[in-house]
Amino acid sequence: MVVDDDEKILKVFSDMLTPNGYEVVTAKNGAEGINLARNELPGLILMDIMMPEIDGYTACSVLKKDDKTKKIPLIMVTGIGFELNKRLSEQLDADGYLVKPVSIDTLLDTVNRFFVN
Repeated sequence: MVVDDDEKILKVFSDMLTPNGYEVVTAKNGAEGINLARNELPGLILMDIMMPEIDGYTACSVLKKDDKTKKIPLIMVTGIGFELNKRLSEQLDADGYLVKPVSIDTLLDTVNRFFVN
């Protein structure tokens, strides 16, 4: 699952993941992401940090405290690669952190860690 308020990012990530065998569902903000994660129980969530309604930090916190979704790997994604963003992500129990723009190799390496035995 990809959660980002930028439709171009949703398309780029979908276009990178789909040909590599991943089924991608998308949400346009943290509120949609929380609802979709609870309903779909995706194998992994790529969550933007800065979004309207509910930001990625809050959505991550909600999902990691929910018994139904807390074990879903969640990767925080941001266009602003500050060390503080990375530390906050770690404190919220995010399973990873990526800085946009993300190369296809970096994205696939990150995603594959959670799906390849």
